[in-house]
Amino acid sequence: MKYVIIGNSTAAIACIEGIRPADAAGEITVISDEKYHCYGRPTISYCLMGATSREQMKYRPDDFYQKNNVKTMFGVRAQSIDAKDKCVVLQDGKRMPYDKLLVATGSRPFVPPMEGIESVKNVFSFMTMDDMNALEKVLSPKKKVLVIGAGLIGLKCVEGILKRVGQVTVVDLADRILPSILDAEGAAIIQRRLEGLGVKFILNDCAAKFEGNKVALKNSGQEISFDILVIAVGVRANTELVKEAGGAVNRGIVVDTHMRTSLPDVYAAGDCAEGYDSSTGTNRVLALLPNAYFQGNVAGVNMAGGEAEQTDAIPMNAIGFFGSHILSAGVYECECISHIQGDIYKKLFVKDKKLVGFILINDFLRAGIYTALVREKTPLADVDFELLKTAPQLLAYPPAQRRAKLAQKV
Repeated sequence: MKYVIIGNSTAAIACIEGIRPADAAGEITVISDEKYHCYGRPTISYCLMGATSREQMKYRPDDFYQKNNVKTMFGVRAQSIDAKDKCVVLQDGKRMPYDKLLVATGSRPFVPPMEGIESVKNVFSFMTMDDMNALEKVLSPKKKVLVIGAGLIGLKCVEGILKRVGQVTVVDLADRILPSILDAEGAAIIQRRLEGLGVKFILNDCAAKFEGNKVALKNSGQEISFDILVIAVGVRANTELVKEAGGAVNRGIVVDTHMRTSLPDVYAAGDCAEGYDSSTGTNRVLALLPNAYFQGNVAGVNMAGGEAEQTDAIPMNAIGFFGSHILSAGVYECECISHIQGDIYKKLFVKDKKLVGFILINDFLRAGIYTALVREKTPLADVDFELLKTAPQLLAYPPAQRRAKLAQKV
């Protein structure tokens, strides 16, 4: 059996770990246009701020590929997929045959049209090791940095560079920071924390025109000068290989719960894939590291002839910024039960007598119980929800369920 994997991030590694227990002898080839050993993309901010090293960023040990008998082709771009002849065509024209193929091509930064952007000297994205290396070369204590985008990627960039530059300004068209993760009240807590560390935010605004290292904002008319520009307004799934091969694509590559695409023997996983979101009952891209791992592992098991599905994926984020910690999951709708005390913030969202989502800031104690309630769609009548509102713990479950959950942990 010949397995080919395009990509070398979380989903690709999980795929290898899904294949090998069932098939120790099959040939596995990883093709990646990046030239690095697998690394955790979320750790690039920590590396910039000095909290981790490039060595510690590695997602698996140095001998991972050797131990799993994996051939690596780093710094090599897959140009197309020939689904009829079952081969991957590389940029140099070489053809790599496959029996089973995983597309784990991830996503890329979205850069909207902005007048005068070509006149800016130092423009960066913040998604990859190469992005980090390039940005690090121009950082210095007197530099002024402008970050376009107050979402997760933009603010993780801020975290990574804040202590290495003189000034950071963040501009976003939304009315709050982290708009896809937090509501207005929760966002205000994190914003106050970052402002207290010197970050300046300009919200409800966007770039109208760049002239060299200066930008005029559209709504306020403000002009901002800067030395370094980071664009972090969003990402787009890398779907082109499957689309051009004739596969079904929406915002991401369409997959079923087994991670199969519409092309025979071609699977997709990770940030490029549009899988099932159990919190909404719809298919959509869930660009989250745990989801990428689960999808990749499910794909690997099925590619090797096993049987696995992912039917319980939910949107979930666990992030931190300079000592403030955020955990959110599910959807924020219907009845809201809240507890806010200073920077301690909890909101639970209930629909049809089930917990469908939550936002926690600086209050993580046994938060996995809330995640399980959302993921498993547990009727709240089956648990002591009054206890769970204030003190999540296994005692809120009936004895039989409690024993079952304890057994799962063991």
